Formats: sequence, C-alpha cells, structure tokens
Amino acid sequence: MNRKEQEIEALLAPVAVQEQCEIWGVEYLAQGRHSKLRIYIDSADGVTVEHCERISRMASDILDVEETLTGAYTLEVSSPGMDRILFKPAQFLASVGERVEVRLNYPFEGTKRVVGTLAGLEDGEVIIQVDDEEFVLPLENVQRARIVPAFD
Repeated sequence: MNRKEQEIEALLAPVAVQEQCEIWGVEYLAQGRHSKLRIYIDSADGVTVEHCERISRMASDILDVEETLTGAYTLEVSSPGMDRILFKPAQFLASVGERVEVRLNYPFEGTKRVVGTLAGLEDGEVIIQVDDEEFVLPLENVQRARIVPAFD
C-alpha cells in the first residue's frame, strides 16, 4: 500500500474495530473524476452486508470531515473474498501454503506474473514455489499478490 492508502487505513481502523472488523486492505485508484477508493474489511465471524453498509457510511463521513481525498471518488467497502489480495507481510505469512498469483512491477527472469504456492516470506522477499522451481521475489517489486481459490 502506498502512503495515501496507509493514511486512510490508519484513519478508518477505529471504525472497523467498532464494527468488530479489521481493515484487510485499502486501494485508492486516482483516475480524475472516476477515482475509486476500495476498502476491504474482514472479521473472524465473516463480513455481512450490514458491516459493509455501516462502515461505508462512517468512512464516508470521516473522509469528508478530514478532507483526506480531494475531488470526487466512488467508495466501495467489501469483504476481501476468496481470491483476496495480500496487502501486508502478516497476510503473506498467514497464507503460506496457498496458491497465489503474483504480479510484478518489473520483470523477474523475463516474466511479470508468477503463479505458484506461497512458500514463505523472509527478509522482505516473497518465496513462491512453481513446480520444482523456487522464485524469490523482493516484496517491493510485488504490484499485487492474490490468493487463487481452489474449488475441489
């Protein structure tokens, strides 16, 4: 997450806690009049539509009062879902053993996309096992990492 997204998360974290949730991650896509702010929330008991609705209303009020974002934007609040994006190192560690798709900012060994099993996170590097090969990717090069759900 960039600095603006981290600022938004810190500002809204108490709202999520009040609703027995946590902020899983924040995405701010600045695109002029079509900007989007996505807030992903999670809860040990699951996320309901009511959680999303209440947090959306409170977040909107707080963001307006604090003037955190300039200009118009669309606010979306949702569960991270089964194909959840991994935003934080702790989320990577909790997802070891899961199949993930990792998109990179810059090519690594000729590719900007790696799909495999998340084997770990060590010293700021994500370890992905692809068949018999292990990819060690600097976390700062990871544009987006997402769980690939298995439907067995």
